Amino acid sequence: MCATRLPLPAIPTYRGQVQDADFEKLVKLAHSGGIVVLSGAGLSTESGIPDYRGPTGRLHPATPMTFQEFTGSPAARQRYWARSHRGWQRIQHARPNAGHQAVARLQRAGLLSGVITQNVDGLHQAGGAREVIELHGGLDRVICLSCRTLSDRDELDERLSAANPRARDVQSTGPVKPDGDVELAEPEIAEFRLVDCLDCGAGPLKPDVVFFGENVPPERVARCYALVESSRLLLVLGSSLTVASGFRFVRRAAARGIPVAIVNQGVTRGDPLADVLLDRPLGELLPALAAAAIEG
Repeated sequence: MCATRLPLPAIPTYRGQVQDADFEKLVKLAHSGGIVVLSGAGLSTESGIPDYRGPTGRLHPATPMTFQEFTGSPAARQRYWARSHRGWQRIQHARPNAGHQAVARLQRAGLLSGVITQNVDGLHQAGGAREVIELHGGLDRVICLSCRTLSDRDELDERLSAANPRARDVQSTGPVKPDGDVELAEPEIAEFRLVDCLDCGAGPLKPDVVFFGENVPPERVARCYALVESSRLLLVLGSSLTVASGFRFVRRAAARGIPVAIVNQGVTRGDPLADVLLDRPLGELLPALAAAAIEG
């Protein structure tokens, strides 16, 4: 039977463990193993990286750049890289939080069969998780749109810094976004100089992430479907599931009779398909889940 998301009372604790019926149901499911985690931006908010949508599920006012805009306009690429170059330091220096570390602990205990993340910040891996499928790619890599060569983001960062020695001194006008973007004044954007691919010398460079309006590579989607279909539990962490690229895995699990548990602050698109719903801070709940599931 599908669960109904209701406001839950404050979490009572017993010996450091979260105690309520939904949590106990999740512990029982998790203790059997075979868990596939599907994580979203809400898992990284406690590391200082905001999500696109707040607890209401509504998109924040500043929407991300689309693939069509990026590839179709040199001015759009200049704007993107000027802002992303400034914001990269925040992403680069972000640290995994207790939620990321708890996921890695579940994996080390043999309870996870896989991790799929919609995030591009690399914090799962920094927190100790291995063989993470980055559904939307990673900001730590850059791809040339002409020759398709992959390169390291830190290398590009050094080249952009050399071409724009004043860029680091420019103050942004807002917080960093999940894709590493920050707001800059138009004069600073207009002065920003781009650099070309070192291999072909021509192609525009793009972070190796799936932009809005761009398709996730089909082979990556197939790997995720296979992982979900072989699981005993799909555990959604910090995602509103508004975007179809993540929601389809919830639909696939539900269609196959695989239990779905959603831990998220606020409503999600997948709520009607979920067997367990918990509206909790992930940095608080996941360590308790890991301890309870591992210790039995």
